[in-house]
This record gives sequence, C-alpha cells and structure tokens, in this order.
Amino acid sequence: MLIRNATMADLPAIADVEKRCFPPQEAATEEEFRERLAAYADCFWLLFEDGRLVSFIDGMATDEPDLRDEMYADASLHRKDGHWQMIFGLNTLPEYRRRGYAARLVERLAEEAKRRGKIGVVLTCKERLVPYYESLGFKYEGASSSTHGDAVWHQMRMIFPA
Repeated sequence: MLIRNATMADLPAIADVEKRCFPPQEAATEEEFRERLAAYADCFWLLFEDGRLVSFIDGMATDEPDLRDEMYADASLHRKDGHWQMIFGLNTLPEYRRRGYAARLVERLAEEAKRRGKIGVVLTCKERLVPYYESLGFKYEGASSSTHGDAVWHQMRMIFPA
C-alpha cells in the first residue's frame, strides 16, 4: 500500500474512481478535479494497492466553518492558510472496501491538516455514514444545508486538541 499526494498525471484514474463511487448527479467531473488539483493538490491524498488507485480523499482549506455547495465547484475558494480543512470526497472502489483504506486516508488528511495549523476537519455525508465518521472521531452537527446532487447531507466535524 502506498499513500501520496495527487498530481495531474493521476487525473484519469481519479475521475474513474469517482464515477464508480458516486451516482452521476453527485460525482465530480474530470474538469472539476483538474481545477482542484491545480488549486490544492497538497490536500488530495491517493491510496494505491499493487500500483492501482483504489481510494482517495480530497477537499479544500477555508476560513468558513461550514461546507457549502459552492465549494465543490469553485476551487478558487481554497485558502491555503484557512482554519478548516474540508473533505469533499472519500472514495474507495467497492471491491476494496472494508480494508481500512478510508480510515487511513482520513487519518493522513487529519495529520497533515493539524500539522498545517488547521483547527479541524469538516465533511458532509449521508445519514447511513454518520456512525462510521463518528467512529473516526467526527462529531455529528445535524442536517446540512447542502443540496448537492439532490441528496440529504449531514455535517460532521473533527476539532483538533489545542
């Protein structure tokens, strides 16, 4: 297993994993990933097994405490020195799930965010995933105002100890 930051060369594989993990109305497009990589590749972690991309996590940094839908589509909202690390997507190919890969990526992202002086990490998820994220140290904050992909989302937050 190898975990590393993404590069533009990874774009086709990232877009393929995204398409396999999210319904079309929720999945980021290849162009959105291109913009994200150009703006904040250092907030984009990939996990490889036997040379194959099987899981990734990404999101921008911001001073805004809550994840807004506009953040998904507008990479220019990224603020390198922002106080909060957002998570837009945590993707693992279906045949590689239940191996702890997603947890390792959350851990890596959180370690880096803390090292960079962030207050914590924010994400939104579907209701069925709330207990999973709680098991990783996130606190449930309630239903999000997000309407991304016409789904109901729930906001979760991990605050780093001072």
